[in-house]
Amino acid sequence: MPPKARFSKEAIVDAALAIADREGLDAVTIRKIADELGSSIAPIYVNFKDVEELKDAVLDRIVALSAEMAQTPYSPDPFLSIGIASLKFAREHPALFRELAINNHPRLKDVQTPVGELLAYMKRKPELELFSDEELMGILFKMRVFQLGLSVMDINGALPGASEEALIELLRQTGEDLIAAELARKHAAR
Repeated sequence: MPPKARFSKEAIVDAALAIADREGLDAVTIRKIADELGSSIAPIYVNFKDVEELKDAVLDRIVALSAEMAQTPYSPDPFLSIGIASLKFAREHPALFRELAINNHPRLKDVQTPVGELLAYMKRKPELELFSDEELMGILFKMRVFQLGLSVMDINGALPGASEEALIELLRQTGEDLIAAELARKHAAR
């Protein structure tokens, strides 16, 4: 009889992440993971006490992936890089994006970059240095609303033929327009 296959925790999490990437985190089950691995359920239970512990490990991996994308300088403009990272996550992981962002999964806050870090990124853009944290929060909120809508439309096929480059350009233009409007409002209030 051939020896039973052994699967590392990492391989099991990889299989679970592949399922979550296709079908969403809530679709991850021990049976589906075993099928993905071509195994029985036993190796999974050797490494994880239950599916919730395994989903936590998958979520940790998603958090790391999201953080890596958020810290990647996709553009010399740090404010634009925030939007690009979010757009790329939606395009590369649509099932996870739907489940976490659109369906407001309870663990959404775990995969989002902390607001303090986002504000620090924003302050690297010279035009944004003039704003208080409260004003930056307002700008960030407005851009997030736009970016979320853009990502939803993109992954749902409502923007047929829209290239990633075209969507990034739209993000750039919208961000510049928003900053210009906020600067004008700030100067008018003086």
